[in-house]
Amino acid sequence: MARFNKPSSTVTRTTNLAGGPAFVESPKLELISVLLTSFLQDKYYRSSKEEIQRIRDLIAAEKDKLWVAKAAIYARNEHGMRSISHLVGAEIAHQVKGERWTRKFFDKLARRPDDITEMLALYGTKYGKPFPNAMRDGFGMALARFDGYQLAKYKSDGKAVSLVDAINICHPRGSEYCGMLVKGTLPSANTWETKLTKAGEDESLNALSGTEREEKLKELKTDAWRKLVLSGKIGYFALLRNLRNILASNDEDLITSASELLTDKRLIKRSLVMPFRFLSAIEEVEKLQNVHARTVLRALSVALDYSMDSVPKFEGKTLVALDDSGSMAGRTFAIGAIFAIALMKSSNALLCMFSDRARFITLNPDDSTLGLVQRINTQFRGHGTNMPAVFEVATQPFDRIVILSDMQTWMAGNFYGLRDANSAFERYKITHKCNPRVYSFDLQGYGQLSFPEPNVFCLAGWSEKTFDVMRHLETDRNAMIRAIDNVVI
Repeated sequence: MARFNKPSSTVTRTTNLAGGPAFVESPKLELISVLLTSFLQDKYYRSSKEEIQRIRDLIAAEKDKLWVAKAAIYARNEHGMRSISHLVGAEIAHQVKGERWTRKFFDKLARRPDDITEMLALYGTKYGKPFPNAMRDGFGMALARFDGYQLAKYKSDGKAVSLVDAINICHPRGSEYCGMLVKGTLPSANTWETKLTKAGEDESLNALSGTEREEKLKELKTDAWRKLVLSGKIGYFALLRNLRNILASNDEDLITSASELLTDKRLIKRSLVMPFRFLSAIEEVEKLQNVHARTVLRALSVALDYSMDSVPKFEGKTLVALDDSGSMAGRTFAIGAIFAIALMKSSNALLCMFSDRARFITLNPDDSTLGLVQRINTQFRGHGTNMPAVFEVATQPFDRIVILSDMQTWMAGNFYGLRDANSAFERYKITHKCNPRVYSFDLQGYGQLSFPEPNVFCLAGWSEKTFDVMRHLETDRNAMIRAIDNVVI
C-alpha cells in the first residue's frame, strides 16, 4: 500500500519557512526526512528546540507507533543517526503503553551501551521517574549482550546517567560483565582515551621537568597511539577525530599505518561514518604545518571516494541540480555537494547550481571527489532560492532530475511568468515532450515540498545508503517506505 504517494486530490498547498509557495509534506514522509537529516542542532530556519518539539508532535500525531519505532531503528542502524533516534526512543517510551513489541524495540535501538545511558537521561530529564517497564526490560536485554570491552568503553562515568546507573535501573540477566562493572572489577578498556591518560600518569615523568618532561610525554603518547593504530583497536571515527594528534607525533611509521586504516574499505562501511565527516577531517588537517599532512590528506581523499563508491549508475540522461542559496551554507551545502559529485561521476550526469539564478557547471568526472567538492565550493553564491530557474536552463529532455536542496524556494521564476518550481516543471515537460523522474532530496527536513508527492520521489538522508533507496525507486515507487517496513522488531 502506498503511504507517501497520495492521489493528487489530497495535495495541499502551503507557504514554506522562507515565505515561498510550497506543498504540505505527509506526516510520515516529514518524520522520516527529519530522522535521516537532523542532528538536533540549530538550522537556518528552525532552532534545535523547535526541531525537537516538531518531532514530538509528529510522533504524537502518528497513529502507527510501530512504524515510528521501525523508522528510528532504520535511522540508527542503517544511517548512523544517534541523537535523533534517542529522542524517538524516549518518546516511544512515554507515548506507547502496553504494546508487546516495545521491549524488542528498545533492545534493537541500543546499538552501543551509551545509546542506553543517553535515552535514560533524556527520558528522566523530560518525564522523570519511574522508567517504563518495557524500556527497562528492553535495555536489560541489550546490556546482557554487550561484552566486557563495550561496557568498559562506554561507562559514562561522571554523566547524569552512568552505565552502572543503567545496570541498576534495568537489571540485565545472565551477564557476568555487568556484575563486574557494578563491583568495580571489570578491567578498563584499552581505548585511546585510557591509553593516553596512562601515558600522562607514567611514573617516569615525575623525575622530569620542563622541556625534558614535555619530550618524554610526547614519546609516551606517540607509543600509545602506535599501539592503538597498529593493533587496529582504534575506532574509525576516533581515528578521524584524532588525526591532528597522530600527525603531531611526526612518527612516519605511525602516520603511514593510520593512513592505511583510513583507506580500509571494510572499516569505512562498517563505521557508518557519514561522508561529510571526511570533509571536516580534511579541513582540520589542512590547517597544520606538517610535512606528513599530505600523506593523510591523500588517504582522506581516497577514503571519501570509497565512502561513496556504492552509488548506482543510472541509464539515460540525468540532471543534478544543487541548491547554493544562503540557507544552504555550511554543512548542508557540503553534503549536497558530495551527493551531487557522486551522482555526476557514477552516471555521467550534467550538473547545475541554483540560487537567484541557475547555471551549468562542467567538471572532470575523473578527478577525485574531494577535488571536485572543493571546486564546487568556490562556485557557492549564497543568494536567494529560485528553483524554477533550473527548468529555465534545462534546454533538453532528461530521464531523471535530482534536486538537492532544503526546499525553501521563494524567488519567482521567469519561465512563462510561473512562480513555483512545480509549475515550471510541468511547463518543462510540455516544452520538451518528456516526463522525467524527479528525485527531491530534502537536506534539512523542514517538512515542506517544492513538488507535490505524487509527481516526485521524496528522499532524505546523509549517508550512501540513501542511494540504495534511489536505485530501488527506479522500479518501486514505495522503496523508502518498504525499507522501513522491512525492519524487524
